[in-house]
Amino acid sequence: MDKVATQVSPQDGRALRQALGRFATGVTVITTGADTGPLGITANSFASVSLDPPLVLWAPAKSSSRFKPFTECDNFAIHVAADDQVALADTFVKEGDAFDKLDWWRHDDGTPLIEDCLARFHCTTETIHDAGDHVIVIGRVLSAVHRDGAPLIFAGGKYGQFTRLD
Repeated sequence: MDKVATQVSPQDGRALRQALGRFATGVTVITTGADTGPLGITANSFASVSLDPPLVLWAPAKSSSRFKPFTECDNFAIHVAADDQVALADTFVKEGDAFDKLDWWRHDDGTPLIEDCLARFHCTTETIHDAGDHVIVIGRVLSAVHRDGAPLIFAGGKYGQFTRLD
């Protein structure tokens, strides 16, 4: 099979998005407490930054209707979705206040914490950096929990599952 690469101009947003979609990511749901109640958003822009101090990042779009509460909050949580949690991920793509469908609780600082995710990182906002049409939110991890299971994967605009090659 020939592997022909397609040249992409960085100015061609659609083609650039298709090229970026070749990189598989995990799927997360970020939550915070807002004036209107608990708020969530699905994001695949999550990465670890540092173990000492414990820092993670995610990058919300400035065009999101949920941008302001997530960039003005003191605390938030990042929930890593398991491969059987497509419905969870889909819910927070479409709406931010769908907590009535979930098993969750509110931390003492007001952060909504969703149960039964593959991993959860409860964070305080460390710093925010401008990044084009997004910002990069750096969070200091206050606590983390995890369980066994396989992650939900996102690539090429579609969800998938992790397959081991060993």
